[in-house]
Amino acid sequence: MAIEMKYCMACGTKLTEKYLEGEGNVPFCPSCNDFRFPVFNTAVSMIVTNEDHSKIILIKQYGRPFYILVAGYVNKGEDAEDAAVREVWEEMGLHVTSLKFNHSHYFAPSNTLMLNFTATVAGDEPTPNREINSYDWLTPEEARVNIKNGSLAERFLKFYLDGGEF
Repeated sequence: MAIEMKYCMACGTKLTEKYLEGEGNVPFCPSCNDFRFPVFNTAVSMIVTNEDHSKIILIKQYGRPFYILVAGYVNKGEDAEDAAVREVWEEMGLHVTSLKFNHSHYFAPSNTLMLNFTATVAGDEPTPNREINSYDWLTPEEARVNIKNGSLAERFLKFYLDGGEF
């Protein structure tokens, strides 16, 4: 395992590598005398569906021209499920009635572990916040062809639509 972290987050000492049984070479702080496992962000993304799952909401945000899934970061001390419900409420003003975990994937460009859920919501009249430029309720097939091509959001959506092929 290559050292990605260069310095100990507790004391600032330069990390070395040390062998740990069952783990291999792990970043190690000689000053704290402790292993330092990788640190990364955690975020949630949601396939937001209406109650009969006939429509999926896709959003455009931050002035970008492509559709993506509703998503956001997990706050310190927050469970992923709570973050998913909170993000759907904050971004779209919709109440989640049921939540199901779909899949996870580490996204290296932002050093983020993405956790994807299906969030079924009550009602179909979103009240999006200022982060959202536009949104559309789309059929599953419309969502498949309109989501940003080559994105992690597309992979999560196809996993959901195709029954688990990631």
